[in-house]
Amino acid sequence: MSNGASTVSNGASTANNGPVIIKLGGEVVQGPHMPAIAADVAEMRGAGVPVVMVHGGGPQATELQKKLGQTPNIIGGRRVTDGDTLDVMKMIVAGKMNVDLCAALVAAGAKPVGLHGASSNAVLATRRPPKHVTGGGPDPVDFGFVGDVIGVNGELIALLVSAGYVPALACLGADASGGVYNINADAVANQIAIRLDARALVLVTDVPGVLRDVSDPTSRIGRMTIAEGKQAIETGIVTKGMIPKLEESFAAIEEGVRAVHIVGRVARGDLARAVTSPGSVGTVLVA
Repeated sequence: MSNGASTVSNGASTANNGPVIIKLGGEVVQGPHMPAIAADVAEMRGAGVPVVMVHGGGPQATELQKKLGQTPNIIGGRRVTDGDTLDVMKMIVAGKMNVDLCAALVAAGAKPVGLHGASSNAVLATRRPPKHVTGGGPDPVDFGFVGDVIGVNGELIALLVSAGYVPALACLGADASGGVYNINADAVANQIAIRLDARALVLVTDVPGVLRDVSDPTSRIGRMTIAEGKQAIETGIVTKGMIPKLEESFAAIEEGVRAVHIVGRVARGDLARAVTSPGSVGTVLVA
């Protein structure tokens, strides 16, 4: 297992033939655009492009928590995870959502393999210490069983990709002693992109990109720099779950990811267009 900048086979450590990392929010996996996304992934794989998928399941986890009588605790767009919440995340993210994503990819002709952090430490993590977060108030926040990625099993991912499979990673991490942690799916995707030297990182959400006005889909911002993004957060243009998405993305860019593409409500072919024509679909985030 490699905890550092692992590479995918077939030369994936170079800019031209590294993997495409695609992250899907839970609302996307079970949304109307999933067939188009799955078809694009199958087409890319058929063309020899290595693809690694990462997914979340936030809305579904919140729904199950409420059914179980739990009160979701979201601070600054991030979920506080106690023991009961962690059980929900295991059931939803590593269970239902991973199965549904793999089923959609199979239907499109791809060959997915579902994984989570405890799958041979596919995502090696450590428990996050209390920290200050945007929107979290003046004191450090203890998020409970929430982890930070410290390694990726690049050898496992390379083995699957080289055989034509599509690794589909649930956003759970694990440590060497078997502790399991809930991790923001954007953070998982960003770290995988960094450590596998991805050719592209695409975050697929339920909005068509970063918007100047959340109620107006035509207010999409095609290109955004780190400075512009920080200003948008400070002035309140960007709110709620888009805040950690941008902050995690900018951190990834500062660590070497060339660009992050935020797309949503995609039609057939949009994933490829986002990569080949940055800014034409969604929002491309750059240094």
